[in-house]
Amino acid sequence: MSGNNNRVAIVTGASRGIGAAIAERLASDGFTVVINYSGDAAPAEALARTIEDKGGRALTAKADVSDPEAVRRMFDAAESAFGGVDVLVNNAGIMMLSPLADSSDALFDRQIAINLKGAFNTLREAARRLRDGGRIVSLSTSVVGLKLEHYGVYAATKAAVETLTAILSKELRGRTITVNAVAPGPTATDLFLNGKSDDLIARLSAMNPLERLGTPDDIASAVAFLAGPDGSWINGQVLCANGGMI
Repeated sequence: MSGNNNRVAIVTGASRGIGAAIAERLASDGFTVVINYSGDAAPAEALARTIEDKGGRALTAKADVSDPEAVRRMFDAAESAFGGVDVLVNNAGIMMLSPLADSSDALFDRQIAINLKGAFNTLREAARRLRDGGRIVSLSTSVVGLKLEHYGVYAATKAAVETLTAILSKELRGRTITVNAVAPGPTATDLFLNGKSDDLIARLSAMNPLERLGTPDDIASAVAFLAGPDGSWINGQVLCANGGMI
């Protein structure tokens, strides 16, 4: 990828939090951004307006990533509007914590559907439809390495995504498409902070030597590096963005 002119990026789960920061960053880097969401359209539309007010281009696309037909329609919409897709940022995911002994079938099935089947659906579609020279970046988690209690099912889905990432990078040989993952540590999003005491947040902040939580912009910067020209020699890797926690 020699530059970002006329490049189109789909960012899943992009209406808020880390996904929204990624969409804004890629738009500021010159990408046309497709903002995927699955529920309330208002935050996605507001983000699109923000990007356009700054001179960027954005399109919102409702799709449940666990539904392969919805994922196909999202790629169709991007191709219809902009002529093709160059980047997939596979960010959509959910986190439901529980000890394994207390984990319900519903907890397991829901996280598998969104985090793993959803990643599979988007990776498969991107492998078929991304233009040569493109980029695929999936979001994993540093808990894969930390192996914290209560994160078993969530971390397992993300470990699977890391494996898919490495294998797909080899399967796309000859098309100059890189496939990588970013593994954030604790990051200060509303979803992460909700329900946590100040003491717990302080302890999580101190787990890395930089002694703070990550920010959505920290993660967006790592994704932007892999999606841009400076990341062209990085392929099949997991970039840990966690302040040195692991």
